[in-house]
Amino acid sequence: MAAKSDGAAAVAGPGPEGPAGADRGGAGGRGEVAAGIAGPGPVEAGCPGPRYELRDCCWVLCALLVFFSDGATDLWLAASYYLQGQSTYFGLTLLFVLLPSLVVQLLSFRWFVYDYSEPTGTPGPAVSTKDSDIVGAAISTKDSAVAFRTKEGSPELVPRPAPSSAGAYRRRCCRLCVWLLQTLVHLLQLGQVWRYLRALYLGLQSRWRGERLRRHFYWRMLFESADVSMLRLLETFLRSAPQLVLQLSLLVHRGREPELLTALSISASLVSLAWTLASYQKVLRDSRDDKRPLSYKGAVVQVLWHLFTIAARTLAFALFASVYRLYFGIFIVAHWCIMTFWVIQGETDFCMSKWEEIIYNMVVGIIYIFCWFNVKEGRSRRRVTLYYCIVLLENAALTGFWYSSRNFSTDFYSLILVCVVASSFALGIFFMCVYYCLLHPNGPMLGPQAPGCIFPEAPGPCGPPADAITSPPRSLPRTTGAERDGAAVGGERAGTPTPPVFQVRPGLPPTPVARPLRTEGPVIRIDLPRKKYPAWDAHFIDRRLRKTILALEYSSPATPRLQYRSMGTSQELLEYETTV
Repeated sequence: MAAKSDGAAAVAGPGPEGPAGADRGGAGGRGEVAAGIAGPGPVEAGCPGPRYELRDCCWVLCALLVFFSDGATDLWLAASYYLQGQSTYFGLTLLFVLLPSLVVQLLSFRWFVYDYSEPTGTPGPAVSTKDSDIVGAAISTKDSAVAFRTKEGSPELVPRPAPSSAGAYRRRCCRLCVWLLQTLVHLLQLGQVWRYLRALYLGLQSRWRGERLRRHFYWRMLFESADVSMLRLLETFLRSAPQLVLQLSLLVHRGREPELLTALSISASLVSLAWTLASYQKVLRDSRDDKRPLSYKGAVVQVLWHLFTIAARTLAFALFASVYRLYFGIFIVAHWCIMTFWVIQGETDFCMSKWEEIIYNMVVGIIYIFCWFNVKEGRSRRRVTLYYCIVLLENAALTGFWYSSRNFSTDFYSLILVCVVASSFALGIFFMCVYYCLLHPNGPMLGPQAPGCIFPEAPGPCGPPADAITSPPRSLPRTTGAERDGAAVGGERAGTPTPPVFQVRPGLPPTPVARPLRTEGPVIRIDLPRKKYPAWDAHFIDRRLRKTILALEYSSPATPRLQYRSMGTSQELLEYETTV
């Protein structure tokens, strides 16, 4: 049987591992999954599974504190401007709070609608198991809830009994309550708070439940953390960054000591920007098994790195904008255009469509106005050095033009501000060097680089077993439009019938392969090439893939593994393995 990840049918069956050159499937379209679930067998435990720890919970609570402090101080400051009769400042401050929040809430609610809705007119995916008494047990991909249950620690699937009318009525009532609750939460601009709390709940559930449910809840926690980190990144650079420049410009223009409320708003916006960048990088690394996770020491140093560099950058902007408003606008637009073009030239691979990729590149261009943000695979030291050299020259030029308009002989206050810009930037570069030289997940910058692995504390060798031939993710090209349209790719002619999207893994070939056969657990085959770091994997950003994988993962009695399509030769087999 064949299906796509938006709700057709899947076939799962026990079968031994095929050869390295087994059929890899055709050029799958956007979001297609070739998921063949091999028979449940003993999974070779090369590494222990990840566990949700107390420090993970504390990190989420601190993120909530940063979120509330940033929003509360901005609203408080806007109310203060209103009470003082400063309508222009009140309007600008409130605009930078409400408009980004509305955009983010709409995006968050759109994600909720897709995750919680079934495709209209399409039955939910059906899973059948060979050599089993259960045939065609229906599962639902809605919120990863499946229509069959498994006993804790039992490899047998137990079909759910046919729902009664009373049970169906209760489910409809519960569904209506969920919709009403989510609508109310997003109308109150608390969608991100809900997602933070949900990630916290799922993480705690993964800690308290048994082994199989622990994996399921941990996987869902990673998905929720990815969602909230992307939403926060978008909101902070649409709200906190312009708010920071606005308040600093007003402060410099007035030429007096800052009030307590203004200082609190500036500090909260600055911390929010630095925290969101570090949190985003941590969640991204935690989600990929080909990269070592970012430690909390490294995350804290990243916060300090971004805190001081963004502080120097925004203060230089504020100084220049307080005197040359028109030229400051021209400078910002020119810088954004250049950085967006630079990002587009790098051929990023973050989104699932061309237009989404262009919009993403435009948002990254906004981020590059204030700080460094890695969007390209490979060593980034040269790009980081080039970027911060440009930023140093721009900061010096902006501050110099402002200082030249002041009275050199009597204005000691101006000299202090220039020194603050220089020292803050120097401190940020110092913490960046500390991170790369001492706390980078792959090891010191000048020392040997450690291989990527999601379980660095494992006593044994980490990664796939020794008999697996693994090609690095960076060798995979991006899925092109020609591949999605069925053009000739990899020697295949256009119009060649595409193999089933969900298919059973083939059995042993007539001639046994030389390498020893290994037993393995279920394998979910995704008919897409794996995205290159620092992009999210496709099953994190494509919500159809996410729903299907969660349903298949929950229904499997053993640990499933994800396998992306390899674009190489038959001797080059990519096996993307997870144990969550």
